[in-house]
Formats: sequence, structure tokens, C-alpha cells
Amino acid sequence: MTVPHEAVAHLTPELWERANRLLIRKALAEFAHERLLTPEPRPDGRHTVRADDPTLAYHFTARRLRLDHWLIDPDSLTRERDGVPLPLDSLDFFLDLRGTLGLSDDVLPVYLEEITSTMAGTAFKLAAPHRPAAELARADFQTVEAAMTEGHPCFVANNGRLGFDAAEYLSYAPETGSPVRLVWLAARRDLATFTASTDTDYETLIADELAAATRRRFADRMTALGLDLADYYLIPVHPWQWWNRLSVTFAGEIARHHLVCLGEGDDTYRAQQSIRTFFNTDAPEKHYVKTALSVLNMGFLRGLSASYMRATPAINDWLAGLIAKDDLLTGTGFSIIREHAAIGYHHRHYEAATEKGSPYLKMLAALWRESPVPTLEPGQRLATMASLLHTDRNGDSFAAALIAESGLPAEVWLRHYLDAYLTPLLHCLYAYDLAFMPHGENVILVLENGVPRRVIMKDIAEEIGVMSAEQPLPPEVERIRVDVPDDVWALSVFTDVFDCFFRFLNGVLTENGLLTEDAFWATVAACVTDYQQAVPELAEKYARFDLFAERFALSCLNRLQLRDNRQMVDLQDPSGSLQLVGTLENPIARYA
Repeated sequence: MTVPHEAVAHLTPELWERANRLLIRKALAEFAHERLLTPEPRPDGRHTVRADDPTLAYHFTARRLRLDHWLIDPDSLTRERDGVPLPLDSLDFFLDLRGTLGLSDDVLPVYLEEITSTMAGTAFKLAAPHRPAAELARADFQTVEAAMTEGHPCFVANNGRLGFDAAEYLSYAPETGSPVRLVWLAARRDLATFTASTDTDYETLIADELAAATRRRFADRMTALGLDLADYYLIPVHPWQWWNRLSVTFAGEIARHHLVCLGEGDDTYRAQQSIRTFFNTDAPEKHYVKTALSVLNMGFLRGLSASYMRATPAINDWLAGLIAKDDLLTGTGFSIIREHAAIGYHHRHYEAATEKGSPYLKMLAALWRESPVPTLEPGQRLATMASLLHTDRNGDSFAAALIAESGLPAEVWLRHYLDAYLTPLLHCLYAYDLAFMPHGENVILVLENGVPRRVIMKDIAEEIGVMSAEQPLPPEVERIRVDVPDDVWALSVFTDVFDCFFRFLNGVLTENGLLTEDAFWATVAACVTDYQQAVPELAEKYARFDLFAERFALSCLNRLQLRDNRQMVDLQDPSGSLQLVGTLENPIARYA
């Protein structure tokens, strides 16, 4: 059991001050980017942001890059009232600017709690032994996964995890790297839905995932209760979900043996950046397991819907088949790790009492996702794409370390990465109207001598969309079709790739002196141009959805969370939830 004071050993005055400074730096940068704040230039070269009370101001030095990206020096930050210095405190920052940021009385206290939790996570990471970027860049897949310090690059409150206590944080947060054993439940088959890919079935999946001794132990537990395991499905559950939700909220189901707790499995897992997904560290070739987790994090309770999971394997089969038949996609090495099977439990009382989308309908479900480890060739290793934005405590860059390892000029290395990542995204979009959610945590890089050779996309069924009424889809896959207006279509590149990832990668590479902004965006433009020239039959769509347009709409993610931090987006109409505020100058337009 965790000793109470040891659970908060990372919360020291020095680390808390640093966490505050880093968070305010990010808040100023991202809120200025989203035009919630308008920094005023000063004669001394610094910038000022005035609070709701104009006598109170924040001052800092910054560089402003393309896409209105603010590189702020955290050590330059000061807070002053009428010129008198005041302490820097992140919660004060949001109280100082609550009117400017539009924080309602309902949202503000929960948002402050998310900010506090995010900073506590930062303090934990700062307290950990320093791992230089050059060392981390040669580390194994899961060491890199656990070493990421930032979370989502755009969202300020990006590690809320409201629901974890201090001991649970140490047990389940991905940055702690703690070993986790999943809890297994038996669910009556007539109350659960199991679906699988065409090349998978329930018995084969369970036999592959659980050792024979574990299966016997579970069967013996059922027999002791006068039950037959053959009448039930096995469901893996996050330990937090069992103790905090299912054992209480599903007490009636347990009492009636609709659900039976069988105990922990024998394999050890490690939580991924997405919190509720686990990698099997005892047997890396086995599936990832994604679980329901009723914890509030970055705008959503992270549950899994039983009904929504039903179509997951079919969607993955369809996409895998599409990729396999496309020579350009296979030529880039682009692939997905399929979500092979999904299971969900139907609690009839909550289904009768609530509407679609309710958190009560997302408490007990799971899916099994392929591991990328068996796909590696000799000399290859894996890393989350989020690592390309990682800098260590000394400001050294993970990406810079990869470039050094490769021995290539930065522009050449960058082009290899773009060919592996951007080219297949463009082709999926233009050839199939297919958009992913291709942020760093959703993409795995396959590295060879420091060079990204190919990418693997994950989190498929919940994150993809076909943005056309014309593209044919099997009936069971129809769920992924989304209706978006033409002016939103290209935002799947402009926002999700350019603004939410390349903006930051450009900042990292230019700040490290590896290449200029011009060189970065010219390389991106050349990749787009070369793709379009390689597939000339889609010229009409290139003109209709022009990636070289002078400007594109600025889609603001933090505005979504500041407006409603419990349900940022209507998942039935995600494009209708967008917060579009003005435009950004397209950094590749000049290279048309």
C-alpha cells in the first residue's frame, strides 16, 4: 500500500513553481494562437497580456513562427500589478482571465481541477531521473511511451484524469511505467455482445490471450459458484473501473451472477499515453487491450460504449482490405493495427433510463488491438510519433537525436518522415475521402537507423471518418460516414496535421537550429506536390480541396474545452461542434 506522504513526494515548492511556469507558458502560447488572448508588443521587445483587471498583466519574451505559433521563454514570464511583481500561479492565471477566456461558473472549478492535476503530473515527470533525449531516442518502445512529458500539444489541460486518487495515479498513469494486471469478469452471453474480425473467433482469441492455467483457474471459480464458464464471455477490465465503478454501480448484476469477478489475469501490462489502453509487457506479441475507464480526461469521460464497439472489427477489416488493395499505400509501408475483437455488456436498466451517448452506457466494454511488434524486421524499432515533439529538461530534442543517428541532413530526414506519414494520409483523403485522427499518440513510427521508414495507424474505429456520400461502404461500416461541408473537408489536413502537429514539429526543429522555417515548409510542400503529380487522376479533387490555398480556417481546440470540459464535442456531429475563429496563413501556399 502506498504510504500517504510518499504518494505526493513529487509535490515540492521547486517542482511546483516550475510546473506552474511551464503551464502558463503553454496557456499563453496556445490561447494567443486561438486568439483568445492578444499579446501586445512592448518597446523592450517583450510582450504583454492584460488580465480582466487591466492593472494586472503577464509579460514575456517570445518568437512568433508560421501558423501563428508562439515560442515563449518560460524563464522570462512575470506577473505584475501596476509594475509590482506577483507570484506566478496557474490557478490565479485562469481566475485573472476567466472573463477573457469565457470560463463559465459551471466549467471553471472543474477546469481548475484539471489544471491542478495536469501540473501534478508535470511535477511527477520533473521529479523523475533525467533521461537525455539522445539516450531516449535509442530506447525501447515502452520506455519511450512512458517518457513523454507533454501530453496533447494543443490542449492546456491535457492530463486531468479526474477520478484517480494519488495512489491510483502512481499505479495507472502512463508516465509512471507501473506494471498493471487487468481484472477479468465473466459476463452472461445473452447480456453481452462479442464481435470479431473475419479471421478471429472468441475461443481462438481467448486461447491466445490467456494461458491454459489461467483459463482453468477462471473455470474453477465459476464451477465453485455452480456456474459454467461456457455460458459466459470473458471481459478484461481496468482495475480502477472495477473498484470504483463496476463493483458499486453494477452491484445488482454481480449479485445475480450476470457478472462474475474472476480476479486478476497473470500477464503484466503497461498503460499507454491514452490511459485506458494497455500493452502486454510479458508477451509483447499479444494484443493491446483497450478498456472502459470512467475518468474525466481532456474533455471526455473515457468510457467505451457497448453498442458502439459492435461494429469495430468490421470497420477494421474494411480498412485493412482497402489498404491491402492500394499499391500506393502498400508502397509507403502504411498500415494499421487492427482492432480484432470487441465486447460490451448491456445493463438493461441503464439502457432504459438513459439516452445514447450517456456515460452510464460506457462503463463495461473492451477491445483487443493487434500488437505492432510482430511486424518489425531486423534492425527496426518502434516509437510513438508524439516523441518527435519531445524535448528533455535541457531543451534537447528527441527528433534532433534521431536526425543525428541517421547521419542525414535534416531536410532529407524530414522528407523520409513525410513520405511515410503525410503521403498515405493525403492518398486516403483524396482517393477515398477517408480521414484519420493522426495526432502523435495515434501514430507509431517504425524507425531504422533513426529514420522513420513507415507508420502504423491505430485507434481506428473511434477515430476515422469517410467524408463523402459517394464512397461505397458495407452496411456494417456505414457508421463512419460523416457529412461535412466542403470548407471543412480539407481541415483534416490543415488542422489535424499542419496546425496540430507540424506547427509544433517546425518549432522544435527550428528552435534546435536543425533547419529554417522556409526549409521545413518547403519540404512539406514538395511532399504534397510530388504526391499530386504521382496521382494525376485526382486533379479535380486537388483543385476542389486545395492544400495550397492562401488561408484556411483556424479550428480552436481549447475553446471547445473551455466551453464544455465534460463533453467537448457531440460525437454524432463532430464537425458541427467545431470552433472556427478567423483564418491562418497557409505556410505552403507560397510553394504552389
